[in-house]
Amino acid sequence: MAITTADLKKIYSKDKKKKFLVLFSIFLSLIATIIVSLSMGAASPRIGDALLVIFSKTFPFLSLGPVPPLAETIIWTIRLPRIVMALIAGAGLAAAGATMQGILRNPLVSSYILGISSAAGFGAALAIAFGLSIASLGGYLIIGNAFVFCLIAMIVVYSIARLRGMSSESVILAGVAVGFLFSALLSLIQYIAPERNAMQAIVFWLMGGLHTASWQNIIICFPIVTIVTIFMMTQAWNINIMSMGNDVAVSLGVNSKRVLSINMILETVVTASIIAFTGIIGFVDLIAPHIARMLIGNDYRYLIPCSILLGAFMLLGADTVGRLIIMPTEIPVGIVTSLLGVPFFIYLLIRKRRNSFS
Repeated sequence: MAITTADLKKIYSKDKKKKFLVLFSIFLSLIATIIVSLSMGAASPRIGDALLVIFSKTFPFLSLGPVPPLAETIIWTIRLPRIVMALIAGAGLAAAGATMQGILRNPLVSSYILGISSAAGFGAALAIAFGLSIASLGGYLIIGNAFVFCLIAMIVVYSIARLRGMSSESVILAGVAVGFLFSALLSLIQYIAPERNAMQAIVFWLMGGLHTASWQNIIICFPIVTIVTIFMMTQAWNINIMSMGNDVAVSLGVNSKRVLSINMILETVVTASIIAFTGIIGFVDLIAPHIARMLIGNDYRYLIPCSILLGAFMLLGADTVGRLIIMPTEIPVGIVTSLLGVPFFIYLLIRKRRNSFS
């Protein structure tokens, strides 16, 4: 029996409702995780006090009663900035990872494929060990250096890839080469660091963490990540077309080289803005898009928003686990995400290998 246009509309409407239901379910899970993260820790203020603090700080002209000073310090000064930074970082990294997997048509690449994580580490190490900085960005010596070297890595990768025709393969290979270069330079800095304390600080920065989160950092990071992520979402149709291959993209009038260049810039800016403040946090940008793809399919109009919610949920959950598992000491969130991400990455490799012989 032939399928009519009305049947296709019903199927599409049902599929669309299912996607929105998935997105809403993840959003509710994220809200629940925020509440748990707010109320649990070495000090555990009541959730009512936590909400009172947030409300009184957000709407200072409205008064619902006296705010407990201890709860105000714990929630507003320490815990809430950390939660907000986790949401920003997780969302931005996941969006960048999903975008790069789409335009490079490779499910095993991440937002760090351009070598920018190693470049950021090298820039931060220069500032920590020797106080050397290309740009301090208003006194943010380490942050400014990490950000600038991320941009340098992207420029080098773009230049190499352009000489090779700006193909997906050239971008990946150039990114791997630049990543190894900056990794070697980072190792050199660690080897010749004049002080043992500098060596420890470099290692601690490379682990990635949200312990340095503050409202000042959020004011800088949030607008950049939000604006660039919105631009990424506007590229959804182009990414959908590019994921079908260059021939299809050309036949539909999409300039694949231009789309690739634009998304390389967007991905670099959002990722550099995040890791400059948090250090290197791995696997969120790899895992979140894959889980989103399993839940919602390959349509990037929905895949990118789903990845954003999942990335925020995963990073906040990992940070909460890192804070709670051995209280009062905490495990850097970069370690937690790697411990969770490596098994999943191995699973992806095995599944991809099996599928290639099926």
